[in-house]
Amino acid sequence: MNVKIIGVALYIMLIYGISKHYPAMHGLFFPALGAFSFLFISRPFNAKAMSSISAGAVLATVVGTLIYYLVPGILALFVNTLIIIWLNKVKWNAPPILAVSLIPFFTETPRIWDVPLAVALSLAGLTVTLLAADFVHKLLMVTFRSGSKLAPGSEEAAG
Repeated sequence: MNVKIIGVALYIMLIYGISKHYPAMHGLFFPALGAFSFLFISRPFNAKAMSSISAGAVLATVVGTLIYYLVPGILALFVNTLIIIWLNKVKWNAPPILAVSLIPFFTETPRIWDVPLAVALSLAGLTVTLLAADFVHKLLMVTFRSGSKLAPGSEEAAG
């Protein structure tokens, strides 16, 4: 099984557990986190690409939050959608970016910065998890490729 898939599943489980047990951390778990996870493991991304998409998601969340607080209602949702689709011309090619910009429209938070901060922390954690999974995968590949050969003198040490 792919190490990245296991890493993502464990990360989503961890974030869900944290959000369920600590009400202040409820915003860390959002549906688009699964979409970002799938996006990041389904393409050959590097840290720079994942960071760029994550920054786009945080920017979209900031835009969505500001628009929601400045002009609450249906018109704000329309304006937000237009702006985020226009911002996507940066070539992020990541549909979940629009999804996270909509979080303020259906999630009540006590502070204006809660949603952007939660998205930033969740995606940073996802990026670190995937980079760690990639490292483990490479380490396993090296270990199992060279593991079939015994090191010189290892027969004597084992016996």
